[in-house]
Amino acid sequence: MTRDEARQQFAALVGVEDSAIDLARAALCLAAEEYPELSVDAYVARLETMAREAADLPLETAPPLGRLLVLNHYLFAEQGFVGNTYSYYDPRNSFLNEVLDRRTGLPIALATVYLEIAWRLELPVAGVGMPSHFIVGFYPDAGPGEAPRYVDVFHKGVLLTRDDCIARLRAQFRNFEFREEHLAPVTKRQILTRMLTNLKVLYSQHEDWDRALAAVERILLLTPDQPGEVRDRGMIHLRRGALRAAATDLERYTELAPEAPDRKAVQEQVELAWKLYAMRN
Repeated sequence: MTRDEARQQFAALVGVEDSAIDLARAALCLAAEEYPELSVDAYVARLETMAREAADLPLETAPPLGRLLVLNHYLFAEQGFVGNTYSYYDPRNSFLNEVLDRRTGLPIALATVYLEIAWRLELPVAGVGMPSHFIVGFYPDAGPGEAPRYVDVFHKGVLLTRDDCIARLRAQFRNFEFREEHLAPVTKRQILTRMLTNLKVLYSQHEDWDRALAAVERILLLTPDQPGEVRDRGMIHLRRGALRAAATDLERYTELAPEAPDRKAVQEQVELAWKLYAMRN
């Protein structure tokens, strides 16, 4: 699959209602721009095989919690999935094919593996984008003792309560004030956006502007005209020397966010881009 083909498939997969997005295929098409030999179908088949293997394991606790516990045992004890604490900023940690092959990665990529298998087992789960961390929420039917639980996929599937999550956040952030949104389920579109944002930040830090541009372009396929992403694309164009594209994006940002606190600074970059463009031509 060429990069253009991967981009086209990604655009088609995310150009639907969120509930209809095939998260695994979209994540694999995301990776296919970096891995042209990647077979999306082969990795989807692997997820399906893993789901069947987990489904065949005996339950020691009544479902759905029993099925969740079996899935945790299968993924983290039998298959050995674990968060990559040694090379956290390795870009491979964000690509679903690499995470399946190496059985390690970032929280959000591990969560994608977990969600895809759990959904095939008909478990009531969703991704949860905590500040600076990503976990999986488990939402059994309301009833006695059936409060949501949370799976920390980065730490071998440790089960957490709501209070556990809040305590972690308060320990991590000074003067932290908990809001319900911190433990709210996120959409598939938000998961893919967060994956790409991680890559955009990583590549920008290494001044790999071509890859940073590819990341932000796909974010804009997920959330068109998102002001901050339009600005970031413009700044990346500027660093790549694509002056006309930079000026166009940065001008668009000032139109989309006229009250933004950085509007003046961005306008100065617009003027610089046009000045440099005029000198070049």
